[in-house]
Amino acid sequence: MAGNHDRHAHGHDAGAWYSVNVQRIFWALLLTGGFMIVEVIVGVISGSLALLADAAHMLVDTVSLLLAWLAFRLSRRPADQERTYGYHRFPVLAAFTNGISLIFIIGWIFFEAVERFIHPAEVLAGPMMVAAVLGLVVNATVFIMLHGADRDNLNIRGALLHVLGDMLSSAIAVVAALTIMVTGWMPIDALLSILVGLLVLRNAWLLVKDSAHVLLEGVPKQLDVHEIGPDLVAHIPVVEDVHHVHAWSLSQDRSLLTLHARITGGSNPDSAIAAIQARLAERFSIDHVTVQIELESCTDHPASTPG
Repeated sequence: MAGNHDRHAHGHDAGAWYSVNVQRIFWALLLTGGFMIVEVIVGVISGSLALLADAAHMLVDTVSLLLAWLAFRLSRRPADQERTYGYHRFPVLAAFTNGISLIFIIGWIFFEAVERFIHPAEVLAGPMMVAAVLGLVVNATVFIMLHGADRDNLNIRGALLHVLGDMLSSAIAVVAALTIMVTGWMPIDALLSILVGLLVLRNAWLLVKDSAHVLLEGVPKQLDVHEIGPDLVAHIPVVEDVHHVHAWSLSQDRSLLTLHARITGGSNPDSAIAAIQARLAERFSIDHVTVQIELESCTDHPASTPG
């Protein structure tokens, strides 16, 4: 006998953050995209790799912020016959795309920096300094704007990492321009560009890793599935055994779980399901649960699953 229970509980915090996230992402998108065009023009005129690297970052940022904004909007669309869970995974997919794109752009910066060391190029420090300072102001403004959003959200984290990379890149471009103005040493432009890439690369990898874990339906990080079976048996008298436990995430803040539970003979299956559901919500913060109740032995072929 089986019972499927879906409480479809969305935390009040997630709902409260939604409008804040959407508004801040939108304004960040406008600021970043607008200044990116300016920086490309000045980067080409001045011949600065640091500025072009920052402009490339901002181009990726503009696309990633657009994806993030679309992700938040799409995640609120209702489920349909083809997508019974709706679009909750889209923000995670956007975060994964952001992380991958950032890794590629860092690779491009490294390649260009090596080329600059081999074939030094003249850099116009004056225009570079003006654009770098303005870029730093714009990026810092966007970073502060996004920092006030939900920083636990993977989508916001992805956007923050991109903007942080741009902010560091702009700051280093200022240092490079100042160094060139004072000493005339051109390789500083390429050298500091590599430094920017190294600073951002680790966080980009962590973003890809976390979002890929959700997309591959890995067990939520805060959950130990080996604890679930013993906990249910210990706290619910009618539950004799729990097995075939599977847990994954629909989105960053919504965990799902399925399990088989054998209960004592004569017990009410509906009451057992309700008790299991209540315990999972209380102890493990899991609100979407599918429970298969068994009165005798499990009819499924044994599988190497936790629980």
